[in-house]
Amino acid sequence: MSRLLSVSSVSKTFEVNGRAVQALDNISFDVVKGECLAIVGESGSGKSTIANIILGIYGATSGSLTFDGAALPTKRTKEHRRGIQLVQQNPLSSLNPRRSIGASLRLALDVHDIGDKAGRAARTGQLLEEVGLPADFRTRSPSALSGGQRQRVAIARALACQSELVVLDEPTSALDVLVQARVLKLLKDLKQARGLTYIFITHDLSVVRNIADRVAVFEKGKLIEIAETETIFANPNHVYTRRLIGAVPVVSQEEALLRDRIMEQENGNA
Repeated sequence: MSRLLSVSSVSKTFEVNGRAVQALDNISFDVVKGECLAIVGESGSGKSTIANIILGIYGATSGSLTFDGAALPTKRTKEHRRGIQLVQQNPLSSLNPRRSIGASLRLALDVHDIGDKAGRAARTGQLLEEVGLPADFRTRSPSALSGGQRQRVAIARALACQSELVVLDEPTSALDVLVQARVLKLLKDLKQARGLTYIFITHDLSVVRNIADRVAVFEKGKLIEIAETETIFANPNHVYTRRLIGAVPVVSQEEALLRDRIMEQENGNA
């Protein structure tokens, strides 16, 4: 399997009230084409900072990134932006309320010169259908849609750019459990159908188990553990990872036994 993204020895320091605060400390990992890598951790762990560096919103203080074999600079070209797209946590804030759904999707096609002008309007309908929405939703405004429907539109907009890598920043945290499950299934189906690569940013390990191939665990700006998802859940190495898993709400007997075993390990190490 070939690497799509490589993060090499990346550190990030911010200046806060005249003092240096290190948000990331010497982070290195690869993202393989066609996989979903989940980046998990509590608030302040650095997961959003590394996502913003991958997207070019922040520059790294030190270290480097490569994308599809070429250096990935902080100042991105249009091709860079097309290759890496973002699906935000709150799609309502990322969609212009004054634009129709169709106009928002059409804008992505126009900016990146995708297809001919005559075919772009029809393409917006195809994109909506691809994410499970009727083509006539093109005429609606974002406020007329439910949270789950708006998130599907945000996913369609990322797909419009024909990107290779999609960064999903807590994409289901604002949705109820039923809608969350449907959006996760959509993401899995699209990944398989299009050969997409995902970086899935979340604090919710119950979501991770349903979509990720591998999990990278961040704590206080450090990458403390990275492994295949089943390995992370069945045999977490780091005490922090065990605590995260132990806090996951469980519903099945298998998950309950796993939680109890992890909590016993925690109590034994106390």
